[in-house]
Amino acid sequence: MRIKEDIKLNFDDVLMEPKRSTLSSRRDVDMTRKFTFINSGKVMNFTPIFASNMDGVGTFSMAKVLQEHKMMTVITKSTPLDKWKEAVGTGLRLQSVSVSVGTNKMWDNDAADYRNMEAVLQSFPDVKMITVDVANAYHQNFVDFIKKVRDDYPEKVIVAGNVVTPEMVEELIINGADMVKIGIGPGSVCTTRTMTGVGVPQFSAILECADAANGVDGHIMADGGCVYPGDIAKALGGGAHAVMIGGMLAGHNESEIQVQDGTREFYGMSSDRAREIHGKRKDGYRGNEGRHVSLPDRGPVNDTVEDILGGIRSAATYIGARRLKDMPKCSTFVRVENNINRVYERYTK
Repeated sequence: MRIKEDIKLNFDDVLMEPKRSTLSSRRDVDMTRKFTFINSGKVMNFTPIFASNMDGVGTFSMAKVLQEHKMMTVITKSTPLDKWKEAVGTGLRLQSVSVSVGTNKMWDNDAADYRNMEAVLQSFPDVKMITVDVANAYHQNFVDFIKKVRDDYPEKVIVAGNVVTPEMVEELIINGADMVKIGIGPGSVCTTRTMTGVGVPQFSAILECADAANGVDGHIMADGGCVYPGDIAKALGGGAHAVMIGGMLAGHNESEIQVQDGTREFYGMSSDRAREIHGKRKDGYRGNEGRHVSLPDRGPVNDTVEDILGGIRSAATYIGARRLKDMPKCSTFVRVENNINRVYERYTK
């Protein structure tokens, strides 16, 4: 047993210091980023904000709005091929979405999620990205699974996670991942930290993991913990090459979840509610590590998306970053203890 004494930080613990800038307007900020992925060799250009593959977030309705802003959506694992076909027929752009898959294939050779992914990629080869999504990517089996997916799909961009430490970022990239998701427990409907006592504060995890990824020519995606647009800006300034959001997009019309009494449900994918809908794990051991909440109906998501992008644009102008790629080198962070004036928060409509 040992204790690391250095202080670890969350988004609330820092602010970005403004700097003199040559930018004359928010419109001067380039919100897209060009990626050259080391293992697939793919080159992609998009706004590096991803909708999570959670129920109520990773939907085709969400993707069709986000694609207009060049953002990405990771479609839920449970979405069948016929729904993909229907979405493509009604305007979905395949370059703006990722198929997602779990690791059931490791112990079930006929795993439904892997078969579904194979069917989607066979029917729609223009889908460039696979997201391999588990709560705990620290198992050797997971590393071996990434190797298998890379062998099966050498030309696809592979996003893998989740982890929070530099050595596992390096391990996953060396073994086939192009981008590694960072975050254990920071999400709005995730209770992993309270249930298990495991995690690393998200901002520090981003700083340390970005450094590791850069050292092996890989990329990281900050996944979880962003409550405000400024948190996304801090993640990008801290070195995240991309950011995944869930709760910020939940509760909107595009969730494809029915309104009941003026609310829409939202739940973690390791919650009892998720297991009720999708079935229990075959090993039978996993506990409830997610919340189930009711959110007020938030209407169309586009206004929220424009608020998010507007906040990031404004942050970039404050620190003099002409491109999102430039945000880390333009960012100086100030440690704070109380950075938000909440005096009128209870009166806000």
